Amino acid sequence: MDMAIGPIIGFIIGLLYVPLLLGIARALGLYAIVREREAQVFTLFGKVIGTLEEPGIRFPIGYFGVKALLVPFFGKLYRVPTTLRQHYQRDQMVNSEEGTPMGVGIWYEMQVSDPVSYLFSNANPEGSLQANVASSTISTLSNLEMDKMLEDRHQLSRRVRAAVSPLSEQWGYKLGSVYIRKVAFTDRQMVDNITEKVVKRLVQVTSAMKQDGENRVGLIKSETAYKVSQKMAEAAAARPAIVGEALNSIAERDPEVLDAVMEVMETEQLISSGAEVDVLPRNSEILVQLGGSG
Repeated sequence: MDMAIGPIIGFIIGLLYVPLLLGIARALGLYAIVREREAQVFTLFGKVIGTLEEPGIRFPIGYFGVKALLVPFFGKLYRVPTTLRQHYQRDQMVNSEEGTPMGVGIWYEMQVSDPVSYLFSNANPEGSLQANVASSTISTLSNLEMDKMLEDRHQLSRRVRAAVSPLSEQWGYKLGSVYIRKVAFTDRQMVDNITEKVVKRLVQVTSAMKQDGENRVGLIKSETAYKVSQKMAEAAAARPAIVGEALNSIAERDPEVLDAVMEVMETEQLISSGAEVDVLPRNSEILVQLGGSG
């Protein structure tokens, strides 16, 4: 029974003491655990003795020698995150060339590239970087034409990044993408005035387009009427020649038919003229006085 309990007690003691021993060894600097996207800076007597950046279990004594064992007592270990961070600054006030106050929003990425410079070159590197981005944005965009500020944001973003990058590298930062995301008017009255001008301009353009369309339709109608009347006139001018040729052809083949056609045409002319017609029998001997009694 006692032999069965012994291994269990040893296992429990191991569970309790092994983590404790590992914690003591880690506190004494015998090993270090470097996480992903993290850098560890070791200092001794106020001086940097080295940096660990590769993730995993590392043994400082193998990198820095016996001095690494003195860090827990006479030095300090700094843990610096190297993850990619994003910031967005809103309503950076700039004035256009026309004197229009405008608010600019700028988005940028940053990442620690030199942990030592990040820790010791600047007391507040993040705040200094934000101030540098804001000042570079204002100096780059101020006194520009309003159209350029609204349309050329990609080019202006590259100019801001080029202005900020040298200082950010001195402070241990690597500046990533920089993009001017928003350019807005801050004066409400000016927004209303611009909106009113845009509406009036749209009304003018719409009216001009409508008038141009009506003019084009009228021109098409007049051209069509002219062409139709021209074709009708050509047809009317060609009709006598066609009828004359047909009558000549009939006269050559059968004169009696021509006489009948002429009589029909004459009768149609009399009917269409609306004149009064007196019809008398062929063998009548009655004397008819024409022209009335008066």
